[in-house]
Amino acid sequence: MTLNKNNLVLILIVIISASAVLLRLLPHLANFAPIGGLAIFAGLYATKKSWLLAPLAAMVLSDIFIGFDSWQMRLVVYGSFLVYVLIARVIKENKSILSVVGGTLAGGLVFYLTTNFAVWAFSGMYPHTLSGLIYCYEMALPFFRNSLMGDLFYVGAFVGAYELAFRLAVAKLKFAAQEVISA
Repeated sequence: MTLNKNNLVLILIVIISASAVLLRLLPHLANFAPIGGLAIFAGLYATKKSWLLAPLAAMVLSDIFIGFDSWQMRLVVYGSFLVYVLIARVIKENKSILSVVGGTLAGGLVFYLTTNFAVWAFSGMYPHTLSGLIYCYEMALPFFRNSLMGDLFYVGAFVGAYELAFRLAVAKLKFAAQEVISA
């Protein structure tokens, strides 16, 4: 069996997904998790649409062990990670460090805004007033910081490692081709 780019991407998505499940189960800073990084990676590199669901599969599998909260919260959280995937699909054709970082930050902001709105709306933790909503967002700022740090770290690790490996492989092929031509 030859290892083509599609197979490599699938293998990496499976490895990253399994790692994401494991990392969510291990002790870590609150919201410093690899799911956003997995979602951006899948959105950028998946060649089959079903692979775009890897972040949701990792979330559901790890949530089996961590526990589920309300179906409304799970729907918003899972939907927020699909937004990361959609953002990555949009920037895929004009991928650059700036667009990937911007897409990662945009995904994190959507996650923060939607999930904390859902906490305010569905949990009963905060009064259903404008000041209750503002207080909910304020109380979530440390989680937002950790989420952004985790997203940037894992996107940097996953996307950066893939891009570096791909560029090294291309450079090696070019070098080998030059050797053949000059021989």
